[in-house]
Amino acid sequence: MTLAAYRAGDSLSGHPGQTDSALRRLDRSTVSGPAEAVARALLGTLVVRDGAGGRRTGRIVETEAYAGPEDQASHARAGRTPRTAVMFGPAGRAYVCFVYGVHHCLNVVCDADGSAAAVLIRAVEPVSGTALMRDRRGATAGSSARLAAGPARTCQALDIDRSLDGVDLITDERLWLAGDGSTPPVAERIIVGPRIGVDYAGPEWASRPWRFGIADSPSLSRPFPEPT
Repeated sequence: MTLAAYRAGDSLSGHPGQTDSALRRLDRSTVSGPAEAVARALLGTLVVRDGAGGRRTGRIVETEAYAGPEDQASHARAGRTPRTAVMFGPAGRAYVCFVYGVHHCLNVVCDADGSAAAVLIRAVEPVSGTALMRDRRGATAGSSARLAAGPARTCQALDIDRSLDGVDLITDERLWLAGDGSTPPVAERIIVGPRIGVDYAGPEWASRPWRFGIADSPSLSRPFPEPT
């Protein structure tokens, strides 16, 4: 199944009457390419979380690509460790990392086995289960559009933690990727910029334009730089 099967970027009001019966699991081929290509392909697809209390669904509106051990911004830059072993494949696994001792972040492992490439899910736009997301986020969560507007917020809203590290996002029943029969974003709606918070990687890697988003989504984690 290819990106052409899916749709991206509609606002929250753009999904009247959407039902769970419209969901179709992504094919593994969607996440088997290089990180930069997969980061684009995942825009508009859905993260589905089935857990305590019911289902939460969010449309992916922002991603970041991480190329593998050669990428000095990647967790895999130090090679295979107990923490990063999941990143080395196979494609389609969830790499759930715990950063700064505070936040969880969801990554989709991609590319060939052993490459350690991954795509960070930076933001999703709530589609269903919004009340459950708000319960997870608490009283300071803000508007519905902002419930998962950032990688840490995404994991908090969808109840994702290290217990889900390594699950197969193509076949798992608790956390999985789906499409809903919509159309993908046209190229003009995909915006591109440098990754966030990776200055430690040095100018060559920190400046790579490997952050991708849907231009008109209210759920982006933060604005993209203006084109120069």
